[in-house]
Amino acid sequence: MNIDFTKMHGIGNDFVIIDCITNTSYQEVSDEAWRAYAIQLCNRRYGIGADQLLLLLPSKTANLRMRILNSDGSEVQMCGNGIRCIALYAWGKGIVKDIMIDIETPAGIKTINRINALVRVDMGIPQLEGRAIPVDADGKIVDYPIGVGEKNLKVTCVSMGNPHAVVVVFDTDSYPVNTYGPKLETHPFFPERTNVEFIEIINRWEIKMRVWERGAGETLACGTGASAAVVAAHMKGLVDRHVTVRLRGGDLEIELAPDDHVYMTGPAAYVFTGTINIEQ
Repeated sequence: MNIDFTKMHGIGNDFVIIDCITNTSYQEVSDEAWRAYAIQLCNRRYGIGADQLLLLLPSKTANLRMRILNSDGSEVQMCGNGIRCIALYAWGKGIVKDIMIDIETPAGIKTINRINALVRVDMGIPQLEGRAIPVDADGKIVDYPIGVGEKNLKVTCVSMGNPHAVVVVFDTDSYPVNTYGPKLETHPFFPERTNVEFIEIINRWEIKMRVWERGAGETLACGTGASAAVVAAHMKGLVDRHVTVRLRGGDLEIELAPDDHVYMTGPAAYVFTGTINIEQ
């Protein structure tokens, strides 16, 4: 089967985008097949290479619909960097024309705004109730100790449509993310696994972050993770309401609005387009 694709990235968090609106025949591909294709297409040695596969689909309730499949074939509810790429793609192809659009995701409908070269996303209101994140505890989860081997890590948990565990560390550059990221992701405390953000507080308006994404491993950036990190740091009294998050792939601006909505602003970019023959 030949599949047309576009490779894009949001500050290094990279995606294979499949346009199922322009290519309507792709809408007939089964869910099971797309999950298998995600594994093949995202493989960096035998496929195109990406953190996630994004499917652009028609919606009955919004301008567009987005599905997000990890490189391991699992599906997630929301991707902040991915939704910026999907929006830029749709604008570029003329699928949508308004500078403000709505995109349906499994985490709800998100409103996206184009501001010159940047894309601003209303990420919605964070979920702070433990069982709804979900984690195996009630109430707000702030500096909750989780045993990982001989070490206790203090996590603050937030859902931005997907679960996040935020850990404040002294130095993100030297922190063993590849050791503790997968252990926290699969810890029994998180019934649906979790994304893990390791953050370093620079000042009240700036943090550094590394991220271990559920189903993808360490990535250069994560939009929902950056949003969750600022929410968690603000809950702990460490930052103000407008924060620059410095990730390995670039910077995101996160704003905590008075109405409790979280706004994320950042770039999106094309890498290349092509056609790939995929095994069925």
